[in-house]
Amino acid sequence: MRILALLGFVVLLAGCGKQTDTDSMPGPDQIVRLSDSEIKGLDPQKISDLSSLRVAADQFEGLTRLDAAGNAEKGLAESWSVTEDGLRWTFRLRDGLQFSDGTAFDSALFPRIWDRLQAPETASPTKALFDNIAAVTAEGSRSVVLTLKAPAPSLAFSLAHPAMAALPLHRIDDVGDKWTSERPMVASGPYQLAAWLLNDHARMTRNPEWHDGPAPTATIIWKPMDDSLSAMRLFLSGGADIAADYPASRHQWLMDNHPDLAHSVPYLGSYYFAFNTRKAPFDDTRVRTALSMAAERQWIAEKVIGIGNIPAWNLLPPELTGGISAKPIWADWDRERRLATARQLLNEAGYGPANPLTFEIRFNSSAEHRRVSVALAAMWKDLNVKASLFNSEAALHFAALRQHDFALARSGWIADLPVPENFLTVHQIANGAGNYSGYDNPDYDALVAKAITTADPNQRNSLMRQADETLVADMPILPLYFYVTRSLVSNRIDGWQDNISNVHPSRTLRISTE
Repeated sequence: MRILALLGFVVLLAGCGKQTDTDSMPGPDQIVRLSDSEIKGLDPQKISDLSSLRVAADQFEGLTRLDAAGNAEKGLAESWSVTEDGLRWTFRLRDGLQFSDGTAFDSALFPRIWDRLQAPETASPTKALFDNIAAVTAEGSRSVVLTLKAPAPSLAFSLAHPAMAALPLHRIDDVGDKWTSERPMVASGPYQLAAWLLNDHARMTRNPEWHDGPAPTATIIWKPMDDSLSAMRLFLSGGADIAADYPASRHQWLMDNHPDLAHSVPYLGSYYFAFNTRKAPFDDTRVRTALSMAAERQWIAEKVIGIGNIPAWNLLPPELTGGISAKPIWADWDRERRLATARQLLNEAGYGPANPLTFEIRFNSSAEHRRVSVALAAMWKDLNVKASLFNSEAALHFAALRQHDFALARSGWIADLPVPENFLTVHQIANGAGNYSGYDNPDYDALVAKAITTADPNQRNSLMRQADETLVADMPILPLYFYVTRSLVSNRIDGWQDNISNVHPSRTLRISTE
């Protein structure tokens, strides 16, 4: 059986088509993109890693899609309307939609896509992103109706996710999971997968039946490069047009030598440490606040990290709050005043020279996380705090967080969608093991719940900010900075737009004619 399986795998690889090294180099009608890891899967409803999702977004389009600036726009739907209560969205499909193999589809496809996403056998890791959808129905051949449990102004963004895209169920019905082995894969978006050589590259070619006509560039090559330094070197040698990352340690060198190629942009992500509020010493708000007051965020962001990160005193990135910060009043005090107040808080909680606060800082293996942890421990020495360090690889680290086996641990959140609730719901008690700190405040939970069900955008955003302020006051997490993305983009590429979601669809990129 093992021999037969091996032979089957060889046949599968052969079916992908033989490629030469020059085939995966930048060319006059070919863009080469470096991702930070290999593709984990090809079924859009069964993947959650970024590299796989990027390839899926090139192949599959939904009712909406994301543009070059990361905004939601019309996709397979030519228009949509929303009822006044925000609970019923009706999408009008474009006329004459077809998959890349010429098979036509209409509104009847989308309830089936929804059913497949919900099915236990699909085991979709992104199913929870769509929990607010109560039903998907078809009205006639060109109208798709989504009924929601609560208003969701962000629905247009959600529906751009590949898990809700038009999938070729006619092929899935015929061959099951083997549909992703077909070359070219049957697609609904601008490109289709023509070949995939494991740990080498994936080749995307134009979908001849895409409703928007031929994609701007004939071929897109995706290459996995898990070493960002190697990716940078390949890019600078002309072996790639775009690199998804570069080492933080090379940031200043790139700014000095290649400022036109390096892009460091604010990102929808918050970097913080989580306090275990379930037990002493961090079940006491005074202790958590004292440590937060002594953390020098500006210094950590600018000196320890040094790639343009924005210091953070709260959870929500400023891009989601209209630039209004929920940082506490003491954030603008000088260090001596903050330290004096912090010592007082610790003394009230029973800690001081005779009984020093002692705990362990846990972080997952990374030079960046270690530097931040060392810096925090040094800053807290002024409070007579003794913090030791413990690091482990990522899987063990986050398993410990889910099992509450920590005192203070490195954490953070990168948004699935550019909306405040994507950050705030993480810290609700209903999030269970995913609420690493164990934060339990009914007032906070009520604010978030009310915000989510509020249709008026201004009222909704106001409630979100109030929830953020409540979180800061209770300090179950120690925010330090907001993430930035690092990318390298060749001068021969047009169409790239820096954006906070770090979304850059291949269909929006083209090779410069200048």
